[in-house]
Amino acid sequence: MKITVCELPNEADDLAGAWPQLVEHVGQHRSDLLLLPEMPFYRWLSQTDDVIPEEWERAVQAHDEWIGRLGDLAPATVVSSRPVVDGGKRHNVGFFWESDNGAVDVHAKHYLPDESGFWEASWYQRGNGDFSVADTSKGRIGFLICTELWFSSHARDYGQLGAHIIVCPRATPTTTAPKWLAGGQTAAVVSGTFCLSSNLTGTTSEGGDFAGVGWIVEPEEGKVLGQTSSENPFLTVEVDLAEAERAKTTYPRYVQE
Repeated sequence: MKITVCELPNEADDLAGAWPQLVEHVGQHRSDLLLLPEMPFYRWLSQTDDVIPEEWERAVQAHDEWIGRLGDLAPATVVSSRPVVDGGKRHNVGFFWESDNGAVDVHAKHYLPDESGFWEASWYQRGNGDFSVADTSKGRIGFLICTELWFSSHARDYGQLGAHIIVCPRATPTTTAPKWLAGGQTAAVVSGTFCLSSNLTGTTSEGGDFAGVGWIVEPEEGKVLGQTSSENPFLTVEVDLAEAERAKTTYPRYVQE
């Protein structure tokens, strides 16, 4: 199957300009699965600790509208996260979209930073800690949304649950790009899964910036199969999910706890 990762602009006008290019890339490469960055369809609200609930509601509406456009990318399965309001609580929820069933919510982000540029615990509530595998038409997928990548026990759990792919939609800054890639390589080796990440790119009105640098890592040795860049913001790699099945039978995946 063909997997696509990307980097997309944080600002709405720039995203609108990049979207047709992404649609063209996915169509030309006949992508089976596309990973988008973390909450990609509205400007990054957690840049400031000035929490405005109405802004969150506008972000929810924007994501709902953009999800209505994911048919542009069919028949690819599209994976990302989105802001929601559930029972009066705000959450950042990982989902997958397929043309037959629309968007299916899977996992609410549980580990939330709260610091300059990333006031996430201030803006929304953590999920309930459910790290279930999503059964999609393109394989079994586990979610580690951004910061969750650093809680590697969940990566191992996903491997034991039979995941083929771990997705890490991100919103991370330029200065930290190398360590995020290292984290993705570790997650792949620990779990025996392909590890994918897509990230925001560009600056924010408050002075922050995002790194881009999406990547695809293979499941056995953690080799990087490719990365995105500002010159090449979309990356498609053909993989065999059987490699994830085989990797789980080899070191260190088979070692009993």
